[in-house]
Amino acid sequence: MNPRPAVSPDLAGRFLTKFFTDHLAGERAASPRTVASYRDTMKLLLIWFKDAERIPPEKLRLADIDRSRVLRFLDWLEAERCCSAATRNQRLAVIKSFCRYSAVEQPEGLDQVTQILAIRQKKAPAPDLGHLTGEEVKTLLAEPGMASARALRDTVLLALAYDGAARVQELCDLDVADIRRAKPMTVTIRGKGSKIRYVPVMDPTAELLADYLERLDLHLGLGPDADPLFRGPNHSRLTRSGITKILARHVRAIRARDPSWASGLPVTPHTLRRSRAMHLIQAGVNLIYIRDLLGHADISTTEIYARADAETKRKAIEQAYEPLTPDVLPDWTLDTSLIGWLESLAR
Repeated sequence: MNPRPAVSPDLAGRFLTKFFTDHLAGERAASPRTVASYRDTMKLLLIWFKDAERIPPEKLRLADIDRSRVLRFLDWLEAERCCSAATRNQRLAVIKSFCRYSAVEQPEGLDQVTQILAIRQKKAPAPDLGHLTGEEVKTLLAEPGMASARALRDTVLLALAYDGAARVQELCDLDVADIRRAKPMTVTIRGKGSKIRYVPVMDPTAELLADYLERLDLHLGLGPDADPLFRGPNHSRLTRSGITKILARHVRAIRARDPSWASGLPVTPHTLRRSRAMHLIQAGVNLIYIRDLLGHADISTTEIYARADAETKRKAIEQAYEPLTPDVLPDWTLDTSLIGWLESLAR
């Protein structure tokens, strides 16, 4: 009887399983969306190894994941899948994270991992920070109206998306219990990395939200900590695509009446978040407060908005400007010696 072939101790599948279950879900308590993003990247890497390197997933070893192959995989993403530099960088960050984990579990591969960690990210174009003006936001928030329960839901949804500068997934995850109804009203938002922030609601939005909650039919089988704030059909929680479609429907209605409204600007749920940030910067609000409102981990992320706002920079420079230039500059054509010297250069 032939003995079973020995299983390689560095099969990547074994470490991948522990990376997702023990490390991401356990140690880091990563959100489901983060886990899904990491999963998609590693799935693409396995597909590339199977098709380009003829190494099936069940036979892939950690030693096979080296610098040259990772670079070829990144080139494949851009050439074959037409991924942007930003997407390439995100995929590379996931691979580096897995390699760091594998180096801890198998230190003998540290040299190979170090070479992968040395791969530099590509320069990506600056993010598009186009945003709505204050008047354009007013028009959008007034569009749904309040004639029906669905119209009121849409109005409150868009108002809270702007007022709270919330990400679309954060809006999906809101429950009835996340609204503190006492004055001042606040919303508990669960952001990236399971970070919780408490966002104050401005009075006009607070009145809308209070009216909406009074009319909301609570689900008899759910407590307020599990009852979604924004609902679709059959009491189901609104999804990211559902909120995007709601916004797109109202944007189309506005542009049907006024084609010049937010001309050339793709209006997405993130546009409302970006618009809120830009309006706060234009109002002179401290970047620390804007960072906390947006839920940024690092203020350098918030500074992107400040650098993008040319009008605020112009006003700040004008306020600090001390005129030193003479009111009337002398007419150089009256300086005959200068004219003569210039003419002598051509001789």
